[in-house]
Amino acid sequence: MAISTSILHQPQMIVTLEDNAMVADIKKALKMIRGVASVKMVKTNDDRGITPAMRKIMRTAREEYSKGETITCASPEEMQRYFDSL
Repeated sequence: MAISTSILHQPQMIVTLEDNAMVADIKKALKMIRGVASVKMVKTNDDRGITPAMRKIMRTAREEYSKGETITCASPEEMQRYFDSL
């Protein structure tokens, strides 16, 4: 399905609601406002953009950290000295 280029250039708003029970009423209210072209619901996921490969890398990093298999630096200068020594 192609996205109309005119939609990409229209102003858009993101509204975050505290309660799912309000969704239907808010959608109805928005549709009644002059100038509103469309009202769409999008389910968000905190993990969007994180690929399975990235999840594996993060899991491995967490495991290494919990085992103490990581390098820690107390300051940016110490970190820079470490990188310079490589």
